[in-house]
Amino acid sequence: MAGDKKPNRLLQESSPYLLQHAYNPVDWYPWGEEALQKAKQEGKPILVSIGYAACHWCHVMEHQSFEQKGIAEVMNKHFVCIKVDREERPDVDAVYMDALHAMGLQGGWPLNVFLNSEAKPFYGGTYFPPKQWKTLLTNIAEAYKKNRDELNESAEQFVRHLNRNELEKYGLEQQNYHVREEDFKLIGHNLSTQFDKRTGGLGGAPKFPMPANYLFLLRYHHHTSDQTILNHLHLTLREMAYGGIYDQIGGGFARYSVDAEWLVPHFEKMLYDNGQLVSLYAEAYQATHESLYHDVVYETIAFVERELMSQEGGFYSSLDADSEGEEGRFYTFTKDELHDILGAEEPIFSKYYHATASGNFEHGRNILHRRISDEKFASENELEMDVLEEMVQTWKQKLMEVRANRIRPGLDDKILTSWNALMLKGLADAYYTFGNKHFLELALKNAQFLLKHLKKEDKLYHNYKEGNTTIDGFLDDYALLVRALIRLYEVTFDEQWLLEAKRLTDYTLENFFDEKESLFFFTDKNAEQLIARKKEIFDNVIPSSNSVMATNLHFLGLYFDDERYSSLSDEMLARVKDLLLKEPSHLGNWASLYFHKLTPTAEIAIVGPEAPEMRAELTSFFIPNTILLGATDATGTKIPLLEDRVAINGKTTVYVCYNKTCQMPVHTAAEALKQLKGAEQQPKFPSL
Repeated sequence: MAGDKKPNRLLQESSPYLLQHAYNPVDWYPWGEEALQKAKQEGKPILVSIGYAACHWCHVMEHQSFEQKGIAEVMNKHFVCIKVDREERPDVDAVYMDALHAMGLQGGWPLNVFLNSEAKPFYGGTYFPPKQWKTLLTNIAEAYKKNRDELNESAEQFVRHLNRNELEKYGLEQQNYHVREEDFKLIGHNLSTQFDKRTGGLGGAPKFPMPANYLFLLRYHHHTSDQTILNHLHLTLREMAYGGIYDQIGGGFARYSVDAEWLVPHFEKMLYDNGQLVSLYAEAYQATHESLYHDVVYETIAFVERELMSQEGGFYSSLDADSEGEEGRFYTFTKDELHDILGAEEPIFSKYYHATASGNFEHGRNILHRRISDEKFASENELEMDVLEEMVQTWKQKLMEVRANRIRPGLDDKILTSWNALMLKGLADAYYTFGNKHFLELALKNAQFLLKHLKKEDKLYHNYKEGNTTIDGFLDDYALLVRALIRLYEVTFDEQWLLEAKRLTDYTLENFFDEKESLFFFTDKNAEQLIARKKEIFDNVIPSSNSVMATNLHFLGLYFDDERYSSLSDEMLARVKDLLLKEPSHLGNWASLYFHKLTPTAEIAIVGPEAPEMRAELTSFFIPNTILLGATDATGTKIPLLEDRVAINGKTTVYVCYNKTCQMPVHTAAEALKQLKGAEQQPKFPSL
């Protein structure tokens, strides 16, 4: 790879993205004190260039500019150049992305921001073609020499903007404590105005899965029985599963589609998407028993285990979009290739997956996709269903064998706590729905790995590679891991997971919480201080760390009968409620929390010799506003809600309680479900 090129400082880093730049002629530094001090000592401006390993345009800019000696000479002469992996340092990325927005520019990656020697931003942009980049570098270097005072004043203004109170910025100084049925309906209505009624999803191209929004819609439909919502959910989940965004042969989802049809993806596959989409499709199956959703869960988990799981039990971050210098080459096929692989079955295969001689992608290649159900295809082509299913499995096997011999897309093999937690919850959710023991085994292996390697004493670390952790945990690491551990407790009834969730939550309250705003900072108070300390409020492709923490506090408040947790969860939701009513598509996880507050959350305690079997019976139904707890014997429990619960007459007993009031103990899942359904018809609480 390097040939006779000299390495720069990035060769010592563990991030695959930084290592990709280790032989650039640019004198790159990693983010840290050495680079910042050099800028101060030499009075130079700083260039911070931020990207990630699976980012297509990051690779393009590297090849066109950062690998070119002439451009590198200009960069080295006039700037201290810093490369940042946004996945390793989301705190740095958030600060400078916010600065770019403050400049009135569209954000994205690669993100290139120019700072003064105090690390304060004065100009930025995203991708620049080489000629434009070189001109920009020269102009900024010249301006920094001649007009430094002006640029410093501009930088100060941006820093003031970056440090603005988050609530003030979005007009949320007033808390809105009321949780009302009509407001819940308004959230659903405002989200529905963005539905793409033709191919599902929200809005037009490009389309991102955004699982938090559809998890909310599942809850919305459960509460309202609104058939329009269920129809849109089915449309979206089906079209995504039929589209090119889903790997029809190997399972798993790409990050997004560039069109509105879910057909042409950017082919990178991210752990965080697949973890959340496993949760979404598992819950959707639980609610609808749609066989397609079952298949998506099983195939996606198989992909993650096969291609993203380390031997130790951690999950790697992503797979690149490119291989052999082409985007999507690993996943696509020409008609001739398909004929060579499948022989006489190629025509029916091509009909099933819409492959053509001209192709639907670059270089005459085909992105395989579906349009109709297997039942309809079998009927139209006079095939028995079992024959078609066998054919499809054979096709997949043959194409996977061919793919196994292709040059693979690059693997980003760093392990991140937050993304692992999303996959851990996905596996626990899949076990919760399907009861497949292998899913639970994978989940337990991952949970044990995370607590062994990414937790030291009472704090978490964000990253892990080859035995090393180098970055303090961020709020999303804690929040998402707590959420996953609560779910892991619900599927195992092993109290260690719930007690660990509580310990981690208490750490965040001590080290991340802002008493003034009743929200959490993204960074630990003991971690490196940047020019601004940010808070995450908006749910994006990953739910915001504050919405996840508010949800955790709601559930843990119930488990541990802790009023502080419960009231803080209420207060956090009250802080964002006015924004939630207006902008639900960017606050989907907050919307799900609103659902949990609308009616009392059911506390289902199962005690007795067949507690796991009883749990499995109950979890085959979609009852989203519940917490589950249990034990074969609750003696010595450390969970207040389980105290004094006994198996009556030695028989496994279910206690269904709401708001510290219990129904009569029962001995069958059917009786418990009857109590749960009856309670769902009760009048709603008018306010928190």
